[in-house]
Amino acid sequence: MDGATWLAALGLALILEGLLPFVAPRAWRQAFSQLMQMRDGQVRFFGLLALLGGLALLWSAG
Repeated sequence: MDGATWLAALGLALILEGLLPFVAPRAWRQAFSQLMQMRDGQVRFFGLLALLGGLALLWSAG
């Protein structure tokens, strides 16, 4: 992968991360508040699911 592809991927990730706080800030704040109340193991589990989902998407696209 070249540098332009990495920048495009980073840009897309930032767009997706910023979408919910921009469109529904109250819902985003509530979700973040609930996330802060979770135990570390629960947060890790959701992080693992996100990683595996992202890897599956990349694998299926390639």
